[in-house]
Amino acid sequence: MIQFTDVVKSYTEGNKALNGVSMQIEDGEFVFLVGPSGSGKSTIMKIITGELRPTSGSVHVNGYNLERIRKREIPYMRRTLGVVFQDFRLIENMTVYDNVAFAMRVIGAKEKEIKERVPYVLELVGIEGKARRHPGEMSGGEQQRLAIARALVNNPSTIIADEPTGNLDPARSFEIMALLQEINNLGTTVLVVTHEKELVERFDKRVIAINDGLVISDGMDGYYQYEE
Repeated sequence: MIQFTDVVKSYTEGNKALNGVSMQIEDGEFVFLVGPSGSGKSTIMKIITGELRPTSGSVHVNGYNLERIRKREIPYMRRTLGVVFQDFRLIENMTVYDNVAFAMRVIGAKEKEIKERVPYVLELVGIEGKARRHPGEMSGGEQQRLAIARALVNNPSTIIADEPTGNLDPARSFEIMALLQEINNLGTTVLVVTHEKELVERFDKRVIAINDGLVISDGMDGYYQYEE
């Protein structure tokens, strides 16, 4: 579960990125977090992943209290999260297989586990035939599927996708969203941060809209109310 209660985040210049955000995302939900540039979406992402701490208010992520979390506990909290970035952040000189295996090796997984888990995850995201390719030999949609596989491989309880379709054409964007929906159907909580209205409107999911550092709407209407 992700829970924000009256969260304020002020930067050193005195600017408030968040002005009292309260929201709760339950285990197994699929939620869109939307809003215009500068609305506070990125700050919320960084707080969830432990990159930033709130100035005030409380944040709980998958059983961890992020106000009081110790530095040595942050890597363990992050293992409950799989993060997918708009720019993929793949390792170009590694194969598809090794890009995914690397995420397991950094947490000390055994090679036997890696050999069992990586092929399963590649098949789940539909790129099982690309294991020996390098990212540069793949289309944008395939690279994003690889990024999702890497985020999934350590079996996180929550996937956070930051503008996951920002570099893709509409057809590939729909495919990626459908894949995230399939992953959600298997029990993983999914939070998608996006500004793409067309995609949000095509999926009947809960939408939390942020503007000026505040939640301005929260519901299942598949549409978010704000002006660019």
